Amino acid sequence: MNIKKKQFFRQILTGVLCSAVIITQAVPVFATDEYGAPLVTATPTPDPHTAYYKQPADTDSIKDWTKGPQIEGESAILVDMFTGAVLYSKNADKAQYPASITKIMTALLGCENLDPSQKFTMSQSAAYGISDSNSSSIYADTGEEFTIEQALMAVMLQSANEMTLAVAELTTGSTKKFVEQMNLKARQLGCTNTHFNNPNGLPDEIHYTTASDMAKIARAAWFNPTFRKFASTQYYEIPPTNKFAETRYLLNHHKMMKGQTYAYDGVLGGKTGYTEVAGNTLVTYAKNDNTYLVSVVLQSVNGAYSDTKALLDYGFNNFSRTAVKDLPSKITRHLLPAEKYILKDYKDDMLFETRRTASVSLPSGVDSNALEKTYSITKNPAGLPLLTVTYTYNDHVVGSARYYQTRLLSDQLL
Repeated sequence: MNIKKKQFFRQILTGVLCSAVIITQAVPVFATDEYGAPLVTATPTPDPHTAYYKQPADTDSIKDWTKGPQIEGESAILVDMFTGAVLYSKNADKAQYPASITKIMTALLGCENLDPSQKFTMSQSAAYGISDSNSSSIYADTGEEFTIEQALMAVMLQSANEMTLAVAELTTGSTKKFVEQMNLKARQLGCTNTHFNNPNGLPDEIHYTTASDMAKIARAAWFNPTFRKFASTQYYEIPPTNKFAETRYLLNHHKMMKGQTYAYDGVLGGKTGYTEVAGNTLVTYAKNDNTYLVSVVLQSVNGAYSDTKALLDYGFNNFSRTAVKDLPSKITRHLLPAEKYILKDYKDDMLFETRRTASVSLPSGVDSNALEKTYSITKNPAGLPLLTVTYTYNDHVVGSARYYQTRLLSDQLL
């Protein structure tokens, strides 16, 4: 057999083998039972949800409480802004990485200590203090001039990390001192498992918080009217500066605000966050009629928007805020007739007074007569001790009344 014939037969043999391989791959292989009949095995369908989706809410254990929704996030909380009542809670005390929702604390301290109209010049340490080239930024340069308002808008809308360093330096003189101030403020707000190590939320093993603590921070921030402006603004422009010839256009990253991808009626604002280790984090403020809610979702997916929608629907559809009128506006001490001889102004002595009517948040249809109340004297960092009346429903706190002391009491009364 000559060479050409050998090559020809070799080509045919190769083609047959290739065909056999292709046919073998194309024909499905079935297992058979003992009688030779094929066993059809279904391909398992991957679970589209996270491992935490089916985990029940901690608040589901409260007697006669409305069952909470299933969400993808590992940790979450929903709080009534005015009463402070926790309507929904899941792993809310578990430490998590917050990512950029850290900037709520940064912006709050900036609002408390700085004048928004004040001008400043960007320092070298602030402009180039973050080495990560993928870090959120408005690319502010050394020597560039801004106002505090522009810096805080960049922090809350664009999540500009270099501007958090600028706010920190302007507030306390250095980032290190500012971080100390962040942790002090967290303790003052009642946070018990939070430690900040930078003003922006970039990954750091000792930079963490909980959903519960973050709700306390977010709630306190919302009651600062200056902060509300920055948290609720959708669009903002920074005109050309001495270093940058074009206008910077800032759009709020929270996609549940009006006109955005996941718009939800009543969402007022908030802050987004994401890092690989933190997952998606989201703080959202929302209003419906006279109910104001704040939700916090940590370690979630896809922006945490579906989780937040489920929480807001749950809160607005199943709870209502009710005024409690079983307490007097003033608490007085009745004086004895004999005391008129030793007191210049003989009349009942007012000890405490409240500045607004107390209210509670309850599942719809629950009568406020089912509430129990307790009294306690608590410390007040800003002045005299406070008298707090706490309302509970089936051992769950649903609201409180705060009385401010009007005069110094004796040790016996305290």
